[in-house]
Amino acid sequence: MTKQQLFEEIQKKQSFLCVGLDSDIKKIPEHLLDADDPLYTFNKGIIDATAPYCVAYKPNLAFYESMGLKGWLAFEKTVAYIRQRYPQHFVIADAKRGDIGNTSEMYARSFFDQMKLDAVTVAPYMGEDSVKPFLLYPQRWVILLALTSNKGSYDFQLTADDKGERLFEKVLRVSREWATDEQMMYVVGATQGKLFEEVRRIVPGHFLLVPGVGAQGGSLEEVCHYGMNKECGLLVNSSRGVIYADSGENYAIAAGEEARKLQQEMKEMLDKYLKFTDS
Repeated sequence: MTKQQLFEEIQKKQSFLCVGLDSDIKKIPEHLLDADDPLYTFNKGIIDATAPYCVAYKPNLAFYESMGLKGWLAFEKTVAYIRQRYPQHFVIADAKRGDIGNTSEMYARSFFDQMKLDAVTVAPYMGEDSVKPFLLYPQRWVILLALTSNKGSYDFQLTADDKGERLFEKVLRVSREWATDEQMMYVVGATQGKLFEEVRRIVPGHFLLVPGVGAQGGSLEEVCHYGMNKECGLLVNSSRGVIYADSGENYAIAAGEEARKLQQEMKEMLDKYLKFTDS
């Protein structure tokens, strides 16, 4: 999917919502545990209910890998289901990969050749040669970790060198030379607030994947005020707040309603900052 196609979907849906499929076998409704594939059954219900209100899905690999082969098969079936039923949705493997070049090449082959995913999250710590293999696939995206929403982000990402440049700023400045904003996105946590201004100073045209709205306390209004650009430039992720909105038999209905509420808030933000209309 190209950047323009993603923006067109945002315009069409009046939404920049990404639903995080952090599907935990210990948290899904009990009545699903008797299904042949509980995680996949749960995901199908969530996807069908939320598809009208979001433009992207982000399965978090840890939740599937923790279950061994059964979990990986559930992940593969989930991606195939989205591709078959909702082919216009952007699908992200939240895998946070990052290793030496030949290992990264295998990761890229797995996610892009085999799974046909749109994007994968990648850690920048090992530098350019660990990221480049993912960039060899046209119309596939690297989403590089830049400024995350967890408390531990202060341990390294906000530390400054002797010239005053913070580590997240260096990651943005250096990595923007590796690919254009047609192939590189960045993870920036919603809890970082006004720091979105600093991010936009360095990467004004890139899309940002923004976790941390909802359960982690990030403000959608603040993210949009400081982070939105003329092409929206945001994919705001919500995981727990949507997929675990209800723990009973109406879990999918509740998830759809939470996604609808977020879509309405996002429509207001698009109208406010980009003057979108319903036409």
